[in-house]
Amino acid sequence: MPLPPVVSLTDCADPNALARQSTRIAALFGSTPTVLPLDGPDPEGAAALTLLDLLRSTDLIGGPSRPVVVLVNIAPRDGHWPNGVPFCSFRHGNHLVVSTLNQRVLAPLATYLGLEDVQVTDVREVLEAAAADWAELTPAEIEEMVRTQFRSLWYAPLLARWLVDGRPVPARPTAVRPPVAGDVRIAVVDNFGNCKLDRPAAELPGYDTSESLLVRNRIDGRDIRVRCYDRLPDVPLGEPGITVGSSGVGFAELVVRGGSAAEAFGLRQGDRVFHLTS
Repeated sequence: MPLPPVVSLTDCADPNALARQSTRIAALFGSTPTVLPLDGPDPEGAAALTLLDLLRSTDLIGGPSRPVVVLVNIAPRDGHWPNGVPFCSFRHGNHLVVSTLNQRVLAPLATYLGLEDVQVTDVREVLEAAAADWAELTPAEIEEMVRTQFRSLWYAPLLARWLVDGRPVPARPTAVRPPVAGDVRIAVVDNFGNCKLDRPAAELPGYDTSESLLVRNRIDGRDIRVRCYDRLPDVPLGEPGITVGSSGVGFAELVVRGGSAAEAFGLRQGDRVFHLTS
């Protein structure tokens, strides 16, 4: 049976890093991966929504589907580890995810996909177990991979391949925490300028298709009252609206029909749109 295709989300996004990762993954899995660089102002928020969307896209198939491997390399911005945050793994149906242990990235999966825990690995422990059982690795090679600052290149693809092969990789379960309620942020600005928010429309206090919400306008600093709509086609041409978008599970979007909400409001990825008050 052929090995599954690989999709990689990473904040190591310069051309040199992307080329090396693509080549190593291709050598391990036999096909060129899809590598998505996340190098915007808030890569954690973008990765959280994108990972949720990737896994959601494997649903509604109507029958059996082929497995996919997803690699996620987004280091927490507030973590303190001896040599970087550890890597973990979990499965969604027959799909495998290998990710840095980033609670902000994983949290939406707890709420919207029912993810309870992940299997956390230690690089040295895994490499030494592999060398003792199934992999041809010298002590010097193990030490090189343990000490490297580019573990998403040297370690994560190996871990994914070994898990796909059913190797007995040592790991320990760690709970995934649901997201903490707080400010609503822009997770992704799409190519149309629509601002994908990190919360379902139904969870926005005051959201109703007959009501409006105050949205921060960073161009002149004055809030603008924006009407809520069910879908983008319901928004009048040229007008702003808050709708149920295409991402997540009914996640909200700030849009301008026929225009760019990001440009109209001076917003970008990671910006707060309004504050949850209840």
